[in-house]
Amino acid sequence: MGSCLAERLSDHLRLSQSERDSLDRLEEQERHFRRGAVVIREHDRPRELFIVRSGWLHSSVALGNGGRQIMRLKFAGDIIGLPLLAFTESPETVAAVTDAALCPFGRERFAALVAEHPRIAALILSLAVAERAALADRLASIGRTPARARVGALLCEISARLRQTGGVEDDRFLLPLTQEEIGDATGLTAVHVNRMMRTLVEEGLIERQNGYVRLLDEQRLITEVNYVDRTAIETGWLPPPR
Repeated sequence: MGSCLAERLSDHLRLSQSERDSLDRLEEQERHFRRGAVVIREHDRPRELFIVRSGWLHSSVALGNGGRQIMRLKFAGDIIGLPLLAFTESPETVAAVTDAALCPFGRERFAALVAEHPRIAALILSLAVAERAALADRLASIGRTPARARVGALLCEISARLRQTGGVEDDRFLLPLTQEEIGDATGLTAVHVNRMMRTLVEEGLIERQNGYVRLLDEQRLITEVNYVDRTAIETGWLPPPR
């Protein structure tokens, strides 16, 4: 199996063989985590970052009232732990939503990749900026939109991102998140999430069956919840490959 990070980056540009070989080396090791396992804990000082090979994870921060805010979902090809390039202590907790396989690597190996392949480094920077913009969109949604729009926008985001990894088949995707987890991502209670999901079904916008969700009228949903797709990025400025 080739590099999951290489497959993710290949959605945006054609990688050279040298770039692919370097990315393959980042994924030489593999660790397995069961659903609910904590990979990185907030305030800890881990020395490793990870590339997701399979499974779903999420990053979250603890709130003063004992709750949490889920910040970002992580899918195959995503990098976990990028904040550790800036901080010695992790500003977030990363936990497995499903059973997951991750490939660990240290800061030093990432530094070597940056030095050897500045185009890859620039692309990862662009994706990190796009992720920040998507997070800002969702935080604005939490603060300024009704519950229906928050849940709908999260479903649109998941669908758009999973299309990049082949996680959408026949216009539907598996949604392993609990209602509590959706609530922690949208600032709602589990009861409110359940009500909003039923509303979206009744309005003919989504279909739910056996853990899968299908967006029946995606364009209408995108318009009504004011979702902006941040998965496409500008790559024309990237330096040439080495």
